[in-house]
Amino acid sequence: VRIVESGGGVVQAGGSLRLSCATSGFTFGDYTIGWFRQAPGKEREAVSCLSNRDGIRYYADSVKGRFTISRDSAKNTVYLQMNSLKLEDTAVYYCYSGGRWGQGTQVTVSS
Repeated sequence: VRIVESGGGVVQAGGSLRLSCATSGFTFGDYTIGWFRQAPGKEREAVSCLSNRDGIRYYADSVKGRFTISRDSAKNTVYLQMNSLKLEDTAVYYCYSGGRWGQGTQVTVSS
């Protein structure tokens, strides 16, 4: 089982990034998949999740209206489109599914 995140980087406040979470080694639709983030000195928090059962999307209040989670089942990949980025979005972003975490991708929002 592999989970690999990509797409992080440095972006100015107000900008956009799209993170990708590529999975392999398990049936993509068998598990809910989620994005989490951890800022320095803070606990890891849930950002957005996509239910494998009914397709319901969850968003943390802090990202509602700015972030969008989507998936491409043919590519076994989930995306997190992040718009109107704020300084407080700076964190390492992790993908989680099927009991596994990816290695994370750094997102840094600069002023």
